[in-house]
Amino acid sequence: MSKQERAARTRYALIRSAAELFEQRGYAQARLAEISAGAGVSSGALHFHFENKAAVAQAVENEASRSLRRAARAAQERNADALQTLTDTSHALARLLQQDVVVRAGYRLNCDAAGRPELNLRQEWQSCVQSLLSQAADEGALADGVSHREVATVVVAATTGLEVLAGDEAEWLSRASLTVLWRLLLPRIATPSALRAVDPRGRDSVTVALEGAVLRTPVPLPTQTPPRSPAEP
Repeated sequence: MSKQERAARTRYALIRSAAELFEQRGYAQARLAEISAGAGVSSGALHFHFENKAAVAQAVENEASRSLRRAARAAQERNADALQTLTDTSHALARLLQQDVVVRAGYRLNCDAAGRPELNLRQEWQSCVQSLLSQAADEGALADGVSHREVATVVVAATTGLEVLAGDEAEWLSRASLTVLWRLLLPRIATPSALRAVDPRGRDSVTVALEGAVLRTPVPLPTQTPPRSPAEP
């Protein structure tokens, strides 16, 4: 394994350790020494990669954003119609929030009052929903009199509510919960022909593949190589 590969693995181990601590104890109570210990590296190795705790938190948020964007992109590449893409994407993102502690912690860090304004994950989800529903309208998949902007508001509010509720009970983001949402909503917004073509459960061939592809994606190396240091792992 090359030095670059080792550095990338160490960096991700620190990000994951931080995510676990942020989720368990909150950002304020997490300590850098605990983060490095959880990653199995020295404090010097942590400071080689991150200047302070705020930088670690930013890295957790950025990694969550990358995973969510990859899932949304992959869903669009695997589907021909916008309503199925939106349904599958919602299921895939819910699975990531349930199963990936980095995605979960990064999303919640970003969405609390201290979230960085230049990265707004809920706003990114809103833009994704609006874009797909606009595409569905262009495809003629929305019923007469249905406004794609109004539907986007409902979808974003409902899915955001499920994510917030899942902070106390993960079942809110289960496949069953998302399926109920789409079974109630799709008949109200879709034309009869479009409705017959959409699976509200999310297609297994897509949602499982999306989740697996994101979780298996290698951690990208930093765009800039930090200066050499004796503490470098």
